[in-house]
Amino acid sequence: MSYQLLKQDVLFYQRFLKANGFYNDVLDGSWGPVTNAADAAFVQKSESIKTEFGALDSKSESNIITLIPQAQIAARKFLAILTGAGKDVRILSGTRTYAEQDALYKQGRNGNKLPKVTNAKGGQSNHNFGLAWDIGLFENGNYTGTDSKYQAVSALVLPQLPELEWGGNWINFKDFPHYQLKSVSEMVADIRNLFENGKLYV
Repeated sequence: MSYQLLKQDVLFYQRFLKANGFYNDVLDGSWGPVTNAADAAFVQKSESIKTEFGALDSKSESNIITLIPQAQIAARKFLAILTGAGKDVRILSGTRTYAEQDALYKQGRNGNKLPKVTNAKGGQSNHNFGLAWDIGLFENGNYTGTDSKYQAVSALVLPQLPELEWGGNWINFKDFPHYQLKSVSEMVADIRNLFENGKLYV
């Protein structure tokens, strides 16, 4: 999702901001002066991270700004490693609201002819908490989805970024383009509870 779409679900965004120390008011789903100030502080923090770690391609930038600050830093380090290795990698997906996650979950189910892309409903994915991103690999400007090439990427970045987890290491549903920042708990239900109550989860 884009940063502007993130702002359209005000309660979701307030939770995001509060859990990350930008918003200190009631989670009421109403955009007022306090939410506006928290949003401005979040954008300012995101810009300072971009200045420190360097700007990227426009697609990656539009998704990185939807991540929590710690994940933004990790994502920028991630891409810097790969760019330095001569890889053309872009971040194609960042944070999703619960509604966006539910829409993705419906793909490949109940007669929907699109391919199945996730086993997670809204509130069951680390994409819902600003912790995760999906990448695309490109060669000569063209997207490539070869699993072995995604495995090569993980071999480059994981030894240098131990704070990351890779979906290709999952057992039940391998997700080769997926990376996420480690949280205070491996249980998504625990993270969701902290997120929905505006409490720190990283």
